[in-house]
Amino acid sequence: MMAEKSELHQRAETEEARQNVANARSLYIRAFEGYVGKGQMEDGVACGVKATSLYYKENLYREAFEFLRKVDQSIEGSKVSDKAALRYQTSKERMQMYMRMRKADRIKEQLNTMEGYASRSTDEAVKNDLLYNKAIYYYTFGQTAQGDVVFKEMATKLTAQKDYDKVDEVYQTLIANGRKSGNASLVDRAYSSYIVWKDSVEAIKTAEERDSLERQITMNEEIIADKDDSLSARQLTISGLIVLVVILAVVLVLGALVLVRFMALTRSHKKTIRLSNESNAAKAKFISNISAQLEPTLKKMDEKQPEVKALLSFSNHIQTLSDVENTDGVELEEKQILPLCEALADDVRNKISSDVTLVVTVPKMEVKIHEEYLTYILRHLLDNAVFFTPAGGKITFEFKKRSPHTYQFLITNTGAVIPEEKREDIFKPFLEIHDLTQGDGLGLPICKQMALKMHGDLDVDPAFTKGTRFVLNLHV
Repeated sequence: MMAEKSELHQRAETEEARQNVANARSLYIRAFEGYVGKGQMEDGVACGVKATSLYYKENLYREAFEFLRKVDQSIEGSKVSDKAALRYQTSKERMQMYMRMRKADRIKEQLNTMEGYASRSTDEAVKNDLLYNKAIYYYTFGQTAQGDVVFKEMATKLTAQKDYDKVDEVYQTLIANGRKSGNASLVDRAYSSYIVWKDSVEAIKTAEERDSLERQITMNEEIIADKDDSLSARQLTISGLIVLVVILAVVLVLGALVLVRFMALTRSHKKTIRLSNESNAAKAKFISNISAQLEPTLKKMDEKQPEVKALLSFSNHIQTLSDVENTDGVELEEKQILPLCEALADDVRNKISSDVTLVVTVPKMEVKIHEEYLTYILRHLLDNAVFFTPAGGKITFEFKKRSPHTYQFLITNTGAVIPEEKREDIFKPFLEIHDLTQGDGLGLPICKQMALKMHGDLDVDPAFTKGTRFVLNLHV
């Protein structure tokens, strides 16, 4: 059982709630070390796992894996009786990292490791948690049949233990995860299974109440037989039976009303989800059709006019954004990145003034990329850097390997700093009305979507304060 939280542990939770990731991570590490020093391994592992999650929240995967190994070493060096339960927690955190990196084979390896620890652990909650994580894995990677089998096993097991609230919580978590990741199929399957389970539980509860009342009736009948010589006792028992029968009837009627209402709400929710998905698809198709229909007309006009040129560019950007958003994913291929980056740098040198310095630091190596998307992103970021870098400024184009499976492209300029409140909005399309002759604001949203389709991400580095640094992370 976990002891009272230490002061460092409480401060870490406060800093995490305030979104101060670095401070929270440092405090969790110190709390971990303090707990381990006192032999409070369950508390220590809990803090160690939290610190790990805050590392990879900022894409510091190498640091996350290294720290998790330190947590494992502390478990092995401890005298705790159930080491398997604690090692299960660290293996689960590794699985979470690989889930975020979309590494299906590594996730499967961790699940096998977790299954071994769960079988050796005496903690029943660990075994239940394993079933939940296996279901999440199968659903996430489209293995819905296997996911249904595992989830049914978990729900049946917890239902048999009459832990109805836990099953309900697990279903709600699965639905929430599906909505968060935009997986409509997962939401629909989870919701349908949830409704079936909910109906079965209502029936079980009603049957249990009925059985309880029937046992009470049987007991009262036995009392009547034992007190047959007492008319007053018999009459009292009969009155009790009548009351119990009335209560049973009321319970059954109320249960039926609740079930009918719940079934009606279920149909309504499923219809709402379906209409929402259809509406989003229709809006995307409508925007794409507008772009396609405008282009022939615009090309008949004088393309030398700035306004016509801007509208054509806007139309092309809308079409590109729509195409990227509707792409399920892209195939990555091994490519030498140095020639690609040198070609982009040469294009930029023809655009910058002589008093602006361009520094390129890219090694000669092969990386799994989607060449079309990567070229588009880097060219756009370099063009932006040229535009926003003042006279006498500097542009830096770098590539870094952060871990065996994580790479970064960094493009930095010494121009103005993007305000903190604007850093997320610049990646969202159509938030502001633009003078199209000055730009349509769709370049960065397109780059963001392309990065996501390559299993990566594109963000502004908040720690860089001498200008603007864009960081393109790729997880291969």
